[in-house]
Amino acid sequence: MGAWVEGWALSRGAAEPAPSPWGFTIDAGLPQHVMRHVLTTADEPTVRKITEGATAPNVWLKAFIPPETLTPWLAPGWSLAAGPGFLMSAPLRASRTEVPDGYRLRTWSRAGVTRALVRTADGAFAARGQIAVTGSTAVVDQVETGPDHRRRGLGRLVMATLAEVAAGQGATVGVLGATPDGRALYERIGWRVLAPLTSAVRGPDPLEA
Repeated sequence: MGAWVEGWALSRGAAEPAPSPWGFTIDAGLPQHVMRHVLTTADEPTVRKITEGATAPNVWLKAFIPPETLTPWLAPGWSLAAGPGFLMSAPLRASRTEVPDGYRLRTWSRAGVTRALVRTADGAFAARGQIAVTGSTAVVDQVETGPDHRRRGLGRLVMATLAEVAAGQGATVGVLGATPDGRALYERIGWRVLAPLTSAVRGPDPLEA
């Protein structure tokens, strides 16, 4: 869990995670995602203390518990940010995957993060993803396939490309946070669920909105 937090912060260009007894706090620095608290150990008193103390909008909380457990612990003004999520992991291996006809693949690395971009022959967006290597662990992030390009093996291509890059840099284990749709893809290529991953966000004060 700590490896996922560190890799996510690197991938997003966020501040170094600040540790605490219950997990980490990260300054993300975005208008809709100012900061996030990641609870590696979550219980009701801790969640209530954090969410009652955070009164500014667009503060996020991530916890490795199911949505139905987290929801009743949240203070007023907080709500679930999305559906159920999952922390997943897999061993990383170098393996080549052919680029489907009609597509082009490009990769580049900057500041410890490698990105893979798939475009059509005329340059239109088709799929993307990125990976941040932090020692023996690498965090896959922001994997996306355009609606018109799904079920053509592009997600598998992006994942295999990123895994090969990370393995070449010495990483042996991959970690990611997945949506239900993403989970289906990742399980088909050998990833497994480690824990539920639930997101909540502090909204604006209704008196000020």
